[in-house]
Amino acid sequence: MEMKSLYLLVPLAPLVGAMIAGLFCRVIPRWVAHTATIAGVAVSLIASILIFQDVKAGHTFNGPLYTWASSGDLRFEVGFMIDQLTVMMMLVVTSVSLMVHVYTIGYMSEDPGYNRFFSYISLFTFSMLMLVMSNNFLQLFFGWEAVGLVSYLLIGFWYTRPTAIYANLKAFLVNRVGDFGFLLGIGLIAAYAGTLNYTEVFAKASSLAYVNMEVTGWPLLTAICIGLFIGAMGKSAQVPLHVWLPDSMEGPTPISALIHAATMVTAGIFMVTRMSPLFELSQTALSFVLVIGATTALFMGFLGIIQNDIKRVVAYSTLSQLGYMTVALGASAYSAAVFHLMTHAFFKALLFLGAGSVIIGMHHDQDMRNMGGLWKYMPITWLTSLIGSLALIGFPFLSGFYSKDSIIEAVKLSTTPGATYAYYCVLAGVFVTAFYSFRMYFMVFHGPERFGKAQEHAHHGHDDDHGHDDHHHGLAPGQKPHESPWVVWVPLVALAIPSVAVGFFTVKSMLFGDWFEHVIYVSEKHNVMEHLAEEFHGASAMALHGLTTLPFFLAMGGVALAALLYLVFPKVPARIKSMFEPIYTLLDNKYYFDRINEFVFGTGSRTLGRGLWKGGDQGIIDGLFVNGSARMVGVFSELARLLQTGHIYQYAFAMIIGVLALLMFFPRG
Repeated sequence: MEMKSLYLLVPLAPLVGAMIAGLFCRVIPRWVAHTATIAGVAVSLIASILIFQDVKAGHTFNGPLYTWASSGDLRFEVGFMIDQLTVMMMLVVTSVSLMVHVYTIGYMSEDPGYNRFFSYISLFTFSMLMLVMSNNFLQLFFGWEAVGLVSYLLIGFWYTRPTAIYANLKAFLVNRVGDFGFLLGIGLIAAYAGTLNYTEVFAKASSLAYVNMEVTGWPLLTAICIGLFIGAMGKSAQVPLHVWLPDSMEGPTPISALIHAATMVTAGIFMVTRMSPLFELSQTALSFVLVIGATTALFMGFLGIIQNDIKRVVAYSTLSQLGYMTVALGASAYSAAVFHLMTHAFFKALLFLGAGSVIIGMHHDQDMRNMGGLWKYMPITWLTSLIGSLALIGFPFLSGFYSKDSIIEAVKLSTTPGATYAYYCVLAGVFVTAFYSFRMYFMVFHGPERFGKAQEHAHHGHDDDHGHDDHHHGLAPGQKPHESPWVVWVPLVALAIPSVAVGFFTVKSMLFGDWFEHVIYVSEKHNVMEHLAEEFHGASAMALHGLTTLPFFLAMGGVALAALLYLVFPKVPARIKSMFEPIYTLLDNKYYFDRINEFVFGTGSRTLGRGLWKGGDQGIIDGLFVNGSARMVGVFSELARLLQTGHIYQYAFAMIIGVLALLMFFPRG
């Protein structure tokens, strides 16, 4: 019972903090709100560490805690599955969340919605923990929808701003499209497996593999897996359901770090990994996952090249890295996918919080064209951002290298249809990632100082006016940037440490050891990680070998090109832009996905709705059935009225005719 109490403490501690900050947000002082929520997440982190030690010692748990309802043999339960995959996710979610909570004290200090904000981020942490700890599809769906709801509240936190309202509505609607597929997948599982419990479904998976759906004739498991993955495409922002994520930059920077680093966007990756016993039985689903992931990894990276908003560059890098994780899932390298999920969580949170620190130093200006030379004024932010950027491009010995390199090698060995296309996409993506990452780094921290002048690019950032419409953006002439307060830079330093070291110390056990044994299922014909394990001779040897590989030279080429274009020849990018105007226009319009969505779902839905309203509702339902039946009754009434005159001789005459008719048609036999 003692461990069960500890399991419950992990999600409930942030929930209590969220309730204190949220229910009493108008009456409690700020220090109570942040103390309650930070204490809740800290307790959750400590409990997660204790559970991690327990799982490491060989103790796992899988069972119900509470039965919510039952229908025949189908039971709707709240339960936990505590194993190696779960504790890894719990540690990532709680540690990154704690850093974001601390950072928020400094970042949101001027905001009137301070207490409300802390309530939301704590509630978000609770929702994500319920998702990753679930042992059944009902609870998974609850956590899935809860993170969607809270992200809606967070993206639209500054609800007086129309752009924020548009962004959170867009995120909500796009996720509903994905969730429709997710719900269909869960519904098929409930209908054919007769249970929502993971373990019971996995036990029936091999028999379900031979079942075809009754109406369509599709293989059942393929339909289930693609349905579930469409849900993951919405949450983990895969093409074409990626359009909400860049716009979600309208929320405050701590939200960007929380949503796009460790939590919401990785929910889809976690879910597919958890469902590996199902996905391994459908080659079609794996191929679909692989191609979607590869397309996202490369083509979203291209969009990062042309962005001038510091947060949007990091947002597009998130999209690209999620593509890498999805490619690993499609190649059946599930351990590499969740390993990249873990390493990415730290360096991406670091980059987002670093961007937020720059925004504070720049007095809320987010346009990189107004920056430059900040390294002198913000040394801690500069150094931690360099570490984050190097980890992102996969520089050997840093955490991002171990996970990213493993994904590229796994895809190279994969025999899943689409693997060749995916391999070239992730390889090209290395160069693209390095280029846009260091373009941002050089434009912000190096080169000539472009701030404190009459701004050529008057950019009132998407971020932080903290609810004050008259807030001055950017540095005034003669003003200099400044390093952020300690509550902002301490989380940066704390996140920089795992960004450097976590990959080195965990690569052996997570990728080539037995950490995920009996948790992730991979069929013999897809086992690419087994082949990689034969070539693994330790973390140091892997990093040293990485210095001689093609991905390393591509990454260094990207860095060199960024330095050349933005430090040595800063006027060249403008010339390149004018030479390739059509390509720039295509990228600037984000491949016209928003326009297509507006036409298909906006204009198309409006036309369909108008047709159903005018033709279906007004024409058929109202016109034919409701009003038509009323008119028909009226016509019969008019005819019947002519026969009802009130004259006795007419009634007598009618009776005589009736008697004659009876005698004629029914004569006596």
